[in-house]
Amino acid sequence: MKRKQVEPQDDLDRLLERQLKDPEFRKIWEEGEADYQLGRQIIQARIDEKISQRDLAKRANTTQAVISRIETSSVSPTLQMASRIAMALGKTLQIRFV
Repeated sequence: MKRKQVEPQDDLDRLLERQLKDPEFRKIWEEGEADYQLGRQIIQARIDEKISQRDLAKRANTTQAVISRIETSSVSPTLQMASRIAMALGKTLQIRFV
């Protein structure tokens, strides 16, 4: 009998689905969502502009390490820093409650 190969992503999705049933885990997960989305948008904008973290850091008057930490959600940037990064990418920062 041939066994179905399970992709690592499938295992991760199932684990996350189970973990999100725990209210405490869900709360922590949701609290980090904004930082995660900001990091993803910065990465995508950098890719679109074809610039490195170092180049973005120079434009935003910060360090490459700070950009890296923001992109990986290791730190939560101030609104001022997020705005500087947006301007360095030729974009504007918009904040909405939905």
